[in-house]
Amino acid sequence: MTPQIDLDLLQRFEPIIHFNRGEEFFPIDVARYVNVCNLWVKRSHAFEAERLTPAQQLTLDTLAQPRADRFGSIYFLKFADPLTAAELASYKLHELANADPTQTFHAGRGRLARVGYVSRLAHALFQLSLLARGRMPGDAAAAASIVYRTIQARREEYRYCGRVVRENGWTILQYWFLYAFNNWRSGFYGMNDHEADWEMVCIYLSGSPDDGEVTPEWIAYASHDFSGDDLRRHWTDPGLEKIGEHPVIYAGAGSHASYFSAGEYLVEVEIPSLTPLRRVYDRMQKFWAEKLRQFSDEPHPTEAVEGPNFFRLPFVDYARGDGLSIGPCQDKCWATPRLINQTLPWVSQYRGLWGRYISDPLAGENAPGGPMYNRDGSVRRAWYDPLGWAGLDKVVPRHQALLRVHEQHAHLAVRQAELLELIHTKSEQLTGLGIEAAAVQIRPHLKEVYESHQKKIKTLSDEVDDLRAEFAQNRATLEAFQLYADQLEQGDFGSIRSHIRRAAAPIPDSELQIGRLLEGWAAVSIGLMLMSLVGLIIFAPQNWFIGIISIVILFIVIESTFRRRLYKLITNVTISLAIFAAVVLIFDFFPWIAVVVALVAGGYLVWQNLRELWS
Repeated sequence: MTPQIDLDLLQRFEPIIHFNRGEEFFPIDVARYVNVCNLWVKRSHAFEAERLTPAQQLTLDTLAQPRADRFGSIYFLKFADPLTAAELASYKLHELANADPTQTFHAGRGRLARVGYVSRLAHALFQLSLLARGRMPGDAAAAASIVYRTIQARREEYRYCGRVVRENGWTILQYWFLYAFNNWRSGFYGMNDHEADWEMVCIYLSGSPDDGEVTPEWIAYASHDFSGDDLRRHWTDPGLEKIGEHPVIYAGAGSHASYFSAGEYLVEVEIPSLTPLRRVYDRMQKFWAEKLRQFSDEPHPTEAVEGPNFFRLPFVDYARGDGLSIGPCQDKCWATPRLINQTLPWVSQYRGLWGRYISDPLAGENAPGGPMYNRDGSVRRAWYDPLGWAGLDKVVPRHQALLRVHEQHAHLAVRQAELLELIHTKSEQLTGLGIEAAAVQIRPHLKEVYESHQKKIKTLSDEVDDLRAEFAQNRATLEAFQLYADQLEQGDFGSIRSHIRRAAAPIPDSELQIGRLLEGWAAVSIGLMLMSLVGLIIFAPQNWFIGIISIVILFIVIESTFRRRLYKLITNVTISLAIFAAVVLIFDFFPWIAVVVALVAGGYLVWQNLRELWS
């Protein structure tokens, strides 16, 4: 295929991106980005990083130059230098003076009120951890914004990198978007900030591009906390918005994650160290709901059992789409895309980070790798396996589906003929062994021959049984193939959403209407808890144990009241106290009951085991 054919395909289906009000960073050409960056290296034995190439001297060609270094050396770009106090003050004043109310971002209602108390506590600890671990400086977003605006002032341009891959009958269009900065935390109350941000969208075409007969079948958006089948939607899915042949993306504010529909998305990040506690809690919830049948008739019982958010950090990704739009017939149009592939040196040879390295142990504040590489220098799955990345490695393009079904049917039919022959041959052998065993059974001097035959009979009988089971299963599969072929011939390719296990969905409007009291309580509860504990230690240290229990109970009651779950709390506490009281009463006043129960249980186990021996 020629580069022009690839370019035409990319532009034919290039996405439209709707951004949010307040968004400051948009897709930038890689060459312009690299040209204003400095190249640095942080060696494992060195305390400070070393600058290798200053800004304005770095190009895509020099970036790709091979560099020998020690293990543990980290190469990274630096997009913007820190601002002085005067520069930062000037920037803030300029922003205030030129603020456009129609383009100002306003956070959603009650982000913390949408999750439980434990999640808010974990979130508070996460916020405090930013003071101790590596993070982007507070002025980094402002500095990056100034540099980005300067670049755009010279020549306003919005460009993406496009890659075309042909594999297993698919033509895969990859759209790689580079943003100069991710200001999700500092600009939109999200999880992290970092320089550089690579986002990607894949469109999967079936048909032959030689004669222009290609049909888009699937599209996959890279998004937080989703992978495999959950990333993709069918081209005809009503949940996928399109303008002509151009899919619509709703970009997360600051995070630039891609979503299929506008809205606010609750993103819950699990803390690895709390995973064991979450699993224990899952089992307790499952026992409570399934065995004790408590609140099993509530609207979402499976969510409570499978995915409680008490041990996850809550963040909201705002993908409202009420800001700038880039794409065909939008506020701004795409410049001619930059074609990329593995033969380009800057794509394959530079394995460093595309922005500042912060030494963040959680890696959330470190810049990402390039389109081909992860942060650690390993190849991204989306690059080396674009089909498997979206769960399409098991899916056949529609134009090949019927042919592949017939091929599978023919292959299985051949196997059935082989099985029939094998079953006949081995059955004859098995019958012969049976006759021989019967003949030698009454001859004492042939005991060893008889025992050898018995072993052979057992082995051969198992083989014949396996062959017959395979034959029966294959026969059912052949019938299924025929029914499926008939279905395909009628144009019925099945459900277009059956592959989705967990779909990203915006927060429902009903949950956005959170009361002011609950919203206020969620905002101050963690701080109040901390101050209450400090007050207890200062003013009543001798009663610290009773005081802590009282504070916890008080906060639980207040939390349950605001969430209208006081009845559920009282019921759970009542049942727990009743079980505890029953156990105490039995052991203190009726110990003989426990003895009788233990004796009966022991006798039952003995009887069961003896019955098995006698049978």
